[in-house]
Amino acid sequence: MKKILLGAAIAAVVAAAGAALVLGTGASAAPQSTFVLLDGSSKTTADLKGRVTLVNFWATSCTTCVAEMPRIVATYDKYQARGFDTMAVAMSYDPPSYVVNYAQTRKLPFKVAIDNTGVVAKAWGDVQLTPTTYVVNKRGEIVKRYVGEPNFAELHQLIEKLLSET
Repeated sequence: MKKILLGAAIAAVVAAAGAALVLGTGASAAPQSTFVLLDGSSKTTADLKGRVTLVNFWATSCTTCVAEMPRIVATYDKYQARGFDTMAVAMSYDPPSYVVNYAQTRKLPFKVAIDNTGVVAKAWGDVQLTPTTYVVNKRGEIVKRYVGEPNFAELHQLIEKLLSET
């Protein structure tokens, strides 16, 4: 119960501040996961290596998620030709038909996965608050986690830096 209340309190503070809570800046290996994509294919964490990847946990019922999605699309469009990728992971409670409809009607240009069992969210630090966004470097290490909408100017600076690394 305390964990739920703490999570709700953090979410309220983040929402009130209108900005993301930035947690952890030390690099750690991204957890081994299998992402089941809308087309039925799958990608694993190992498939992320060699590219800078934004892994965004979201839900169609999350107003902040929906509000930030055009900026995530713009970020993808800006950097994808330079080795940047995005993996949008819909939460287990999100009805798959809603996710498919959202992705199709908004023409999301990147990979969209449905975490229908909650296993992926659990592996990535027991994600419960949306949006939660991870930035993964070319070596497959998490270098930043945002809870709430990221500061996109700061995010773009980080992406630029990570793309320039060999």
